[in-house]
Amino acid sequence: MSENGKNRKVGSVLVLGGGVAGMQSAIDLADSGYRVYLAEKTPFIGGKMAQLDKTFPTNDCAMCTISPRLVGVGRHLNIDILAGVELIRVEGEAGNFKVFLKQNERLIDPAKCTACGDCKKVCPVEVESEFDLGLSKRNAIYKSYSQAVPNAYAIDKRGLSACKISCPAGISVQGYIALIAKGKYKEAYNLIMKNNPLPGVCGRMCHHPCESECRRGLVDEAISIRNLRRFLADKIYGDPDFTPPQAVEKKHPEKIAIIGAGPSGLSCAYYLALEGYNVEIFEALPVKGGMLAVGIPEYRVPAKSLAIEISNIEALGVKIHTNTRIGKDIAFSKLKEDFDVVYIATGAHLANKLNIPGSDNENVIDGVEFLRKVSLGEEVKKGKKAVVIGGGNVALDVARTALRLGYDVSLMCLENEEEIPCHPWELEEAIEEGVKVNYSLGPKEIVVKDGKIEGVRTIKVKSVFDSEGKFNPQFYEGTEGLLKGDTVFLAIGQRPDLSFLDCDLETQQGNRIKVDPSLLRTSDGKIYAGGDVVRGPASAIEAIADGRRAAMVIDSKLRNKPIPEDVRPEPTEPEIEGKRIKKEWKKVPPKLSPEERIKDFSEIEKPFSEEDALAEALRCLHCSVCSDCRLCEEACEAKAISHEQPIQTVKQLDVGAIILAPGFEYYDVDLKEEFGHRRFSNVLSSLEFERILSAGGPFMGEIKRLSDGKPPKKIAWIQCVGSRDEERDYCSSVCCMYATKQARLVKEHLPDAECTIFFIDLRAFGKGFDDYCKRAEALGVRYVRCRPSNVKEDPLTQNLLFQYITPEGKPITEEFDMVVLSGGLGIGKEQKEVAETLGIELNEFNFCKTGKWDPLYTNREGIYTCGAFTEPKDIPESVTQASGAAALAIEQLSDVRNTCTRKKEYPEERDVSKEEPRVGVFVCRCGTNIGGVIEVPSVVEYVKQLPNVVFAEENMYTCAADSLEKIKEMIKEHNLNRVVVTSCTPRTHEPLFQEALREAGLNPYLFEMANIRDQCTWVHANTPDKALNKAKTLAQMAVMRARKLNPLYNQDIDICRDVLVIGGGIAGMTSA
Repeated sequence: MSENGKNRKVGSVLVLGGGVAGMQSAIDLADSGYRVYLAEKTPFIGGKMAQLDKTFPTNDCAMCTISPRLVGVGRHLNIDILAGVELIRVEGEAGNFKVFLKQNERLIDPAKCTACGDCKKVCPVEVESEFDLGLSKRNAIYKSYSQAVPNAYAIDKRGLSACKISCPAGISVQGYIALIAKGKYKEAYNLIMKNNPLPGVCGRMCHHPCESECRRGLVDEAISIRNLRRFLADKIYGDPDFTPPQAVEKKHPEKIAIIGAGPSGLSCAYYLALEGYNVEIFEALPVKGGMLAVGIPEYRVPAKSLAIEISNIEALGVKIHTNTRIGKDIAFSKLKEDFDVVYIATGAHLANKLNIPGSDNENVIDGVEFLRKVSLGEEVKKGKKAVVIGGGNVALDVARTALRLGYDVSLMCLENEEEIPCHPWELEEAIEEGVKVNYSLGPKEIVVKDGKIEGVRTIKVKSVFDSEGKFNPQFYEGTEGLLKGDTVFLAIGQRPDLSFLDCDLETQQGNRIKVDPSLLRTSDGKIYAGGDVVRGPASAIEAIADGRRAAMVIDSKLRNKPIPEDVRPEPTEPEIEGKRIKKEWKKVPPKLSPEERIKDFSEIEKPFSEEDALAEALRCLHCSVCSDCRLCEEACEAKAISHEQPIQTVKQLDVGAIILAPGFEYYDVDLKEEFGHRRFSNVLSSLEFERILSAGGPFMGEIKRLSDGKPPKKIAWIQCVGSRDEERDYCSSVCCMYATKQARLVKEHLPDAECTIFFIDLRAFGKGFDDYCKRAEALGVRYVRCRPSNVKEDPLTQNLLFQYITPEGKPITEEFDMVVLSGGLGIGKEQKEVAETLGIELNEFNFCKTGKWDPLYTNREGIYTCGAFTEPKDIPESVTQASGAAALAIEQLSDVRNTCTRKKEYPEERDVSKEEPRVGVFVCRCGTNIGGVIEVPSVVEYVKQLPNVVFAEENMYTCAADSLEKIKEMIKEHNLNRVVVTSCTPRTHEPLFQEALREAGLNPYLFEMANIRDQCTWVHANTPDKALNKAKTLAQMAVMRARKLNPLYNQDIDICRDVLVIGGGIAGMTSA
């Protein structure tokens, strides 16, 4: 083949699938001189085997069996683990494939992460653990299991939640709700303050668009987000230990002037002050707060709530000058001359006029002016009967304020009930209080007699908007009427007052300042603007968002930094389908009664109780999983976490061959509704029960019912659920054996438990399988040749009942404490997508189609397959096939061997020949395999007394990657020159520990191992005292032998390359 172009062979291989088969192929290939890319869709390798407790027929610990491969793969210089990737496409041909992968970034640098777990401790989000099949919770930042490889945490960040995206200020709503649920109030408050310096104010009057988008509403009702924010602010400010923030050091020489102390101006000032700028606010009103202070009535936002948050901003060093009108007290040009940057946030305080007869009467009052006078305590004209013209939120505020001043109030608006623009909750409260609302009425004249108003002459509205959606009211002629009143309040909109400007700034319709929508910069590069002066009458939260955005842009421009983008992607949708989500209706905070409300201006809505706030926060579905609270970044001392990097990237690889080991999926037993999985809490899938059995599982190996936590006395297994039926007319191969294994393990844990396996016919055809089943029967496991048709539940005891036929043909109804459904093996959506992407043919059962005599070849040259992707099979057969697939790739790429590999460099070996033995002993708990039988600390204390032992400790799993790093550290710290590990079998684990010694600068043969699992805790499980004594003896023997060890060295010798194959059958011929 040509050495250039697409036909050039590449000495690397892609292995798709990080289970036991994929890992075996990767190790074989890497050891044979090939660069290997091991690609796994999940953030961690290990596959289904990592979820198992034991393996049949030896009852070996699954984790102990797989751990050497996990560590071997993780530490191999020529294996690149690509965790969290999905196949996009493959181009090219055998020998030279170009592979494109989508990388779901873990947002944590594995090279920096120390797996200390500090990030996990601060993560407030808890979701169901996929690894434990929902039987336990995990954080958004997590490791699937303690020995997981890569040995670094991953962040499950699936985008941004709808609540965060819909919030104009981009507040991490999901984040602060999760923190409230954990009782982390200070952290929740600080998180909000990153985007909004007025959480208490907004917690009272925000129009909360986040709630409209809350996906909890798809289940029952949206979360009461605004009320949670209000609860939080009150909780923080009500704490006796609360102190305002400290003044920030002025780091920058530039001076910033802000015109307007409303929400936008305050927000801009807050964030610029945090960056170390000199900030001064100029406010025309005698009070601070802008429209928040003089436009929002006290019954909605009490003055003291606003005052607290303004004082927080002033505490940073912001100066606020009240009673200072720009254009009158200070010329705008003078301000521009004295300051480096000006931010205009003057709001929209000018009321729109109504040009109809009678509108010039002295008792026709501007609504915003009326609210301002009431807020400032100024005298207002009082009548008896008021008519409010307008249908917006200001109109409602005017009407309800007038009501509290003693008016009988009628409100009229052009719009009908569906079109009225005010917030529906405001309208509802106004009607409750006694405001009479008249829809679809237009004002034709204000009727005045003898200088006094008699009312408003009205006309019925036909339509408000034309066919293009533009404001163009049409009326019904001859429908005039009179709405009586002696005072008329106009609340038909506001506009900005730009009379203070003495320079030419570009404006737009509505007397608004025109700005670059992203930068908020005006036509004068020194002047910025935001809030209502740009938008027109809008919401406080939008004004706050503009203020923060302006501060970021101003800082970036002054410091010559890149301007942060304000990206709003599509929201992440939560996984609701198939989840057991209990319906819980939202909590509603108490309110004053309508009768109490109208007496004065007391705040009408009360805060949540702490109990209700926690309950409401717990309703969150965690749509994007990671809430973007970023506490993990602060907690990580290694600085391994970055949320700024993209969540997804694309990788391109050049490889010579591809091995498919994507594994299988367990049959979804929910599809067999007759068995009641999920409906009945004590009906489990086989993998759920496997996790319960596991020492590293949700219950640490304790077998108990989900309904009441009690140990089951009678357990039934129903076989062939999802195989050997009309839909899947094949045997899943392993179900009989894993059910037998589980029953035997139950008998070990609970000797008195009754175990019954209901089967069609027992298929125990592997090596030692039949004997394994006979030993199960000897332990008391009962086999019944019958498949029950359905399972029912006793609602009182939550025990399970089903009927079956005995071998004698007699129908029997039996009751069990727990039922395990032995789900079959099949090919899931992910495996099908891989096959489709690669153009790989599948058979009638959707397994990879292979030849009868070529079980590892796919239909595409250069792409091989192994494991359960080809058909259901057990672990040993999968591993055997994995080595076979690796051999085929090696054969194909033999002429480019060692062309892409890297050579591992070891430290110089320490000469220990003149040193006294210094022995370090590492005693493994091996989960419950050892620690569940003997007292491991007793062994540790015993070996500490032995000659030349200078260090001894216990480990949960000594073969785990972090434990191996610990061994290397201890060798250096304690100057060890001999190492002993007391754990499991040297057959699989000894090379692992020898490699660790070599990486620490010791000769690998200065290592000794004692098998206290197989030879002590397994064979003497029922006599723990004897097992403990024997473990101490084996540890002593290992230490004594280690003291005598001397370095050994590998030698290169010539070998005869001829092979003798004995046997001329199919196996012999294939080998030859």
